[in-house]
Amino acid sequence: MAAKIAYADVEVGTELPAQTFQVTRATLVQYAGASGDFNPIHWNEKFAVEVGLPDVIAHGMFTMAEAVRVVTDWVGDPGAVAEYGVRFTKPVVVPNDDEGATIEVSGKVAAKLDDNTVRVDLLATSAGQKVLGMSRALVRLA
Repeated sequence: MAAKIAYADVEVGTELPAQTFQVTRATLVQYAGASGDFNPIHWNEKFAVEVGLPDVIAHGMFTMAEAVRVVTDWVGDPGAVAEYGVRFTKPVVVPNDDEGATIEVSGKVAAKLDDNTVRVDLLATSAGQKVLGMSRALVRLA
């Protein structure tokens, strides 16, 4: 599958459709099973608080993966993402209730590069705080 977005049709400042992702404790258990990351900060409230966290937190790699979905959904091909990196700035705190936490992600084309590649900068927040910094993807377009 090739990227569905044409390089010629994209300008610096193009905004990607924003998305919101819900994260519950059940989501974290599922992710732990898939990733093999059973660190108790992701499921044990007592342990998380004892090590100085406000509550159970989402896996950083889970948060990172949810954020890049804004890019892959926009471009139509996950294989078009040539590079992706973030800095973890704040944890996504996931309360033990039916709602959990919300991760809100927006993105925009920040630069047009060579070889039909664009740099997309992402903004990911939860509870009004930026949870990923320097969140950038290089994307090869058609």
